[in-house]
Amino acid sequence: MFSSYKEEDVTILLKDITGLVTPLDTHERESLIQRGIHYSEMLPLEYQPTSAYLDAFFQALTLYAERTAQAVAGVSAQIRAAKHGEIVLVSLARAGTPIGILIKHFLEQIYRIKAVHYTISIIRGKGIDRNAMQFILARHDPGSIQFVDGWTGKGAIQRQLNEAMRDYPGVNPGLAVLSDPAGVAGLAGTPDDFLIASACLNATVSGLLSRTFCREDIIGPNDFHGALFYHELSGQDLTYRFIHAVEAYFSSALQPPACRPVPTSGLEETAAICRAFAIRDMNLVKPSIGEATRVLLRRVPWKVLVHSLDDHAHLGHLYQLARERGAEVAVYPLQNYRACGIIRAMDGSVT
Repeated sequence: MFSSYKEEDVTILLKDITGLVTPLDTHERESLIQRGIHYSEMLPLEYQPTSAYLDAFFQALTLYAERTAQAVAGVSAQIRAAKHGEIVLVSLARAGTPIGILIKHFLEQIYRIKAVHYTISIIRGKGIDRNAMQFILARHDPGSIQFVDGWTGKGAIQRQLNEAMRDYPGVNPGLAVLSDPAGVAGLAGTPDDFLIASACLNATVSGLLSRTFCREDIIGPNDFHGALFYHELSGQDLTYRFIHAVEAYFSSALQPPACRPVPTSGLEETAAICRAFAIRDMNLVKPSIGEATRVLLRRVPWKVLVHSLDDHAHLGHLYQLARERGAEVAVYPLQNYRACGIIRAMDGSVT
């Protein structure tokens, strides 16, 4: 275990590449990505949150721990109904891992159902970690597997899973997520784009692990995809602060509130945003609170679209990050989402 997660909570199917990869400055990395270098072949410098931003995180955790627990309860009930034997949760590192732990704990604490939990890597454009899948399928029935992530943006990871699982008969590619504003997940706690506090931070709410990495000079043909362990951030680790805050509401989370239906598909709304702002590359548009946060944390932002400038409950951390990063915040009539991040085109096509 090269993380701050407890061994009983998750088996990490990732190669420890600590000390083997030097993280890159955000602008240098963004330039390389837009010139065609795959994002998984580099790692970004970890954002060091300011005191003002940490205040926004703790406020979000206070406001939305109960809502998160309700979404955990909803999706856990669906997993319980769908699986009639062993339940094997396979979370997608890294944002899916704390969510997988929450679902595992809910199944065990509320339903008294023992669940196995692995976390593995899937990379847009490269696919799922086939060695990790082989490891799991050597030990468990294909029908027992349930993939887990935190939320959906445009639905790219769900589409990547759909494609990858063609090679694994009997494995259901449907994701279980807490928030599915894109309307593409197999199971979801809610279609609402609500603030999951773990989206606000990177490694320090994800077991001190980096995002996953896959470059052939470091990841060999028999290796799992890789990740760094940021041991030096152990004094800032909030992983179990997040998990325990949500778990405190498990016993009262059995009746989630009603949610509005998703009005359109995530891809349709993203395409409309591209047309509205003359953006040629849809990959520069990242809808949902979680994805907009990622744009501000580890990409070069151009603009953040929000449904309101006064939604401090859901978007307070985004307003703060946008101020720190010098990104414009603009009101836009979003339908599925509360926020959308737009990455700056380094060739100057979006300015």
